[in-house]
Amino acid sequence: MGDFDPTKLDAIIKAYDIRGVVPDQFDAEIAERIGAAVAIFLRADDPSADRILVGRDMRPSGIDLVAAFARGVNGQGLDMVDLGLISTDMLYFASGSMDAPGAVFTASHNPAQYNGIKLCRRGAAPIGQDTGLSTIRDLAKEVHPATGSGSQTSSDQLAGFAAHVHSFVDLSSLKPLKVVADTANGMGGLVVPAVFDSLPFELDHMYPELDGTFPNHPADPIQPENLVDLQKRVLDLGADIGLAFDGDADRVFIVDEKAEPVSGSLTTAMVAASILGKNPGSTVLHNLICSKTVPEVIAEGGGTAIRTRVGHSFIKQQMADTGAIFAGEHSGHYYFRDNYRADSGLITALVVLEMLSVAGEPLSQLRLPFERYAASGELNTKVADQNAVLKHIAATFGDQGASIDELDGLTVDLGDWWFNLRASNTEPLLRLNLEAPDAAQVDSRVAEVQAVMAAV
Repeated sequence: MGDFDPTKLDAIIKAYDIRGVVPDQFDAEIAERIGAAVAIFLRADDPSADRILVGRDMRPSGIDLVAAFARGVNGQGLDMVDLGLISTDMLYFASGSMDAPGAVFTASHNPAQYNGIKLCRRGAAPIGQDTGLSTIRDLAKEVHPATGSGSQTSSDQLAGFAAHVHSFVDLSSLKPLKVVADTANGMGGLVVPAVFDSLPFELDHMYPELDGTFPNHPADPIQPENLVDLQKRVLDLGADIGLAFDGDADRVFIVDEKAEPVSGSLTTAMVAASILGKNPGSTVLHNLICSKTVPEVIAEGGGTAIRTRVGHSFIKQQMADTGAIFAGEHSGHYYFRDNYRADSGLITALVVLEMLSVAGEPLSQLRLPFERYAASGELNTKVADQNAVLKHIAATFGDQGASIDELDGLTVDLGDWWFNLRASNTEPLLRLNLEAPDAAQVDSRVAEVQAVMAAV
């Protein structure tokens, strides 16, 4: 390990994972340091730890970064099990089923020049900023080269993962639906065929080739422009449903047979209803940006709804604390207790396909009982002083009798409409999410909130 700039570690180690531009921010030198730091951290955290599972997505830079990370791990005497090419939810499955900590090299939906690492403890327990990442960052700054005797072996988890995904539905209930999956040259190109090959669906697979340069469109399905190809294909084929996966295939976004997107909140409500139908009385979590539809549906299904902060490390911890069976986020992350409390786009897709098979009606009809409100989506506003604006908003709407809380940012509830304002960690922005009874009221209420923000 030669000369290096420790501030690079500050730049790439985020709240939930590690991510940066290769090689300017993230290179083999830093990957080796992080590998050594992770090994030291895991040993201190769990003295019985003797191995770490490591996989990567299809980004070309991952090959050298994994090799460097392995040198760091082995140098500290920890063994590495190479999982090869995997989706992020495959890492969580492997970590849970093999009871070992893990790392997957991926930058998820980010452009081709990025790479990163998502880490977990044994049993797929999260490692976030407050649960280890900050310690790993500090260790990586100080670590020295070592020549321990750690070994390297390999393990193929694909067949086991596919069987695990299948376990979440009644396979005998599935009907021969026509499904279009756009995996955007991401890791869905590996896992979608493995899961779907033995099922009765007619699968049309778009952009299946693993190509980390993303030659067709970005693997970021939360952006509407990246759904256009899928929507056209669904209509052209007369398909029953369209599935769009992100780069590491842990998130899924759905479009119905009319090519209309199904929001993350709507998907959360639908999956919650299905799971509560099979597991009455269970607890279900939803982050605070989800539609009010979600807690309403949970209550109607006899479940207990608990509102959480945004972010996987908070949600996974709260699932462990409460025994929740399922959790959903507006951003397309869906977590399952029986998936080691980890998120999986494929499990979610299969649950919705089971609902569609059993209902015997198109998705455009199946979704209707869950569509109760209109939402603004996330609107970013540049502000000079985030805290000053948030205080002014709280005072202004508090005087109007709003219910206000600060669980995550500022949530202001005025009964028939509500909004959440959260500060960006990396930019001088406030992120507004607002919900009202219909689109016209959303527009007018957004204008109202933005006018109050602009007055600061």
